[in-house]
Parts: sequence; structure tokens; C-alpha cells
Amino acid sequence: MENDIQFNHSITLNERKNLLVTGVKKIDHFDTNEFLIETNMGYLYIKGSELELIKLDTFKGNVTIKGIVNSMVYNDKDKVKEDGIISRLFK
Repeated sequence: MENDIQFNHSITLNERKNLLVTGVKKIDHFDTNEFLIETNMGYLYIKGSELELIKLDTFKGNVTIKGIVNSMVYNDKDKVKEDGIISRLFK
């Protein structure tokens, strides 16, 4: 049975260097320049430099990242899939 617990989602960014994201379902991808995180509010793309995963608390759904944060963008889960398929069909 899948875990249906929903956590509140929030983002706390201090001085563009320390980021806390709550309401995290999973981390899909990360490297020193980008994180792709699935939250209960959709996918969150974080871009920057020297990004580093400091803490992952899967029980509470929290992620702590340090580094220089340049941008954060949301995209709904269904829209990510839809955009990929539609953009390929009409190119």
C-alpha cells in the first residue's frame, strides 16, 4: 500500500545560499547545477551553482540544499508529461 500522507509544502531560502523545501515526495534528479524535486504541489526545478544536498528527511518530507540558488520554477506533474509529448508531435 502506498503512503498517502500529505505534508505541507513550503520553501525557505536564506541569502540565496541555504534552501529548505518541505512537502517533498522524491528527488528525481540532482547535480551541482540543478535539482528536480517532486513536491505535493508539483515538480520544482531549482537551478544554481555549487548546489549540494545537505539533508534528506524522507520521513518528514524535507530537503536541505546549500549553494548559490539562481532560480526556482514549478511545473505540474501532468503538464511535464503533456508538454513533452505535444512538443514532439508538433515539431
